[in-house]
Order: sequence, then C-alpha cells, then structure tokens
Amino acid sequence: MESNYSVLMSVYYKEHPEYLRQSMQSMYDQTIPTDDFVLVCDGPLTLALDTVITDMQQAFGSRLHVVRLLKNGGLGNALNVGIQQCKHNLVARMDSDDVSRPERCERQLAVFRAHPEFSLVSGIVEEFSDTVDHVTVRRIVPEQQADILAFAKKRNPFNHPCIMYKKSDVEAAGGYQDFYLLEDYYLWIRMLQHGFIGYNLQEPLLWMRAGSDMYKRRGGWKYFLSQRKLLCYMHQSEFITYGQYLMGTFIRLGVAMAPNNFRSFIFNNILRRKLNKGSMEWVTRYNLLNRLNPMWTWGGVCD
Repeated sequence: MESNYSVLMSVYYKEHPEYLRQSMQSMYDQTIPTDDFVLVCDGPLTLALDTVITDMQQAFGSRLHVVRLLKNGGLGNALNVGIQQCKHNLVARMDSDDVSRPERCERQLAVFRAHPEFSLVSGIVEEFSDTVDHVTVRRIVPEQQADILAFAKKRNPFNHPCIMYKKSDVEAAGGYQDFYLLEDYYLWIRMLQHGFIGYNLQEPLLWMRAGSDMYKRRGGWKYFLSQRKLLCYMHQSEFITYGQYLMGTFIRLGVAMAPNNFRSFIFNNILRRKLNKGSMEWVTRYNLLNRLNPMWTWGGVCD
C-alpha cells in the first residue's frame, strides 16, 4: 500500500542519541511506512545526535528530510516550521524519545479512510522508564467527540506523541503557538472550538518514555503560570465556566508546588491506569469512572 502520510519530529541538543535512534527506527519499521519523514533540528545538535541522523539518512534515503534551524526556538516554533515541509495532508507526530508500535500508523490511516470528517486521531500510550518490556501504566483518553470535549475542559484530550492530524485543519486553527509545555493542548482546544472532530483509538499506539524528569517538568512556578494562562484563555473564550477556572487553578497550583515524588504518585495512581496484563479491562473501567464521577479527572495537571 502506498504511503500517504508525513511524519513530523523535532529534536534538540539535550536528546539522548540512542533514544532518537530508537524513535526514528520505530517509524521506519511501520507496517505502512512513510515516504516523507520531516526531522526538524531545533538549533545546533551534538556530534552524537548528528551521527544518528547521518545513519538514518542512509536507512531512510530520500524519505528523510532534515530541516536545520540556526538556533533553538522551542517546540512550537520547530513544529510550525516542520509542518510547512510536510508534503501530505495527514501528518503523524512523533517525539524523539518515544517508540511507536509497528501498526500505529496503519490503524490511524484506517480510521481516516473510514471517517474522512475526522481531523485528529490519537490513541492510548503506555509509559516506560527503562525498556518497552517494562510498562506499568497507560494514559487513556476518551474515544468519541462528546467525551473528548468534556475531557478537554479538565485535561489534555489527546496524546500528542502518537497523534495523526490533517495539516490543513491544524493550519486553519492557527497552528502551534508558543505556550510553555502546553503547545499541543492549546492547539487542540482551538481546533475543537473551530468545530474540528477528534477520535481516540482505544488501544495502545505508542510507548512513551517517562520517569522522574518528566514529573519534574510538570511542576514548578513557571509550569503553573503556563497552566493558569491556558485556563484563562479557556474561561475567556467560554470553553469553561468561572467555577471550572477557579477549581482548575487551585488544584494545579497545589500539584505544581508539591514535591516531585508526590507528583509522581499522582501521575501513576490517579492520572494513569495500571496495566492489566493482556487485557483492556482498564479502558472500560476508566471510561466508566469518568462518566460516573467526571470531577475525579481534574487530577491537578494538564496531561
């Protein structure tokens, strides 16, 4: 089957070379491979990272298009530059330290073929800190548009590392904009406000690298201010009520200022679902809990 989607990835100098190699290889090994892999180098990279890119250029050949920016300008800027270079309207986002399942893009393409009215298709991610053989939790997001809209008022409704979207619809909503650690969430809200339809496959599509560093990034005063700024936008644009704005601000302040080990506990025991080996029982239980008691999902952080 001919490829009909682009891959968009951004990498910067702090990335681990082996993580980048694993991430790119996972896209190279897709059951339906891409013919257009756009890699944006967000500023100068290390020699080790450049070596990985050289190796991958030999593996991907003409399918890999490397875009080098002179200085680091942040994820939002890098993705906006990269999306302009994507030649297909369907774009699969990929982070430089995660690992896609081999059938990820095939499953997403099938959804777009069956539902051309959809603009965004994501799915479940499984978090790991060592190898993909040691997964303990899943981040589950709601399947259908009505539940996605309700969830978006409280938390990020799509898993950015494994999303596939229509380039034209992303651009129509204004594209990625500078928003500290929340570029994707801000974009999804604007797209939903424009009436674009999203869908989340209720199956794992990607292994996401987690660990203490991820929880540290989800804390601190700077991150809280970014969260509050997003909540302000959501309230001012009438996406959430004033009461929801106050509750969201209060909870996020508490979690952002909490010790990192406590924040880790919240992620792994409240915001994530423990992996039940060999089944999707947790998906059903998660969706049931969300319907019976929507307030539990506020959780205190944006993802």
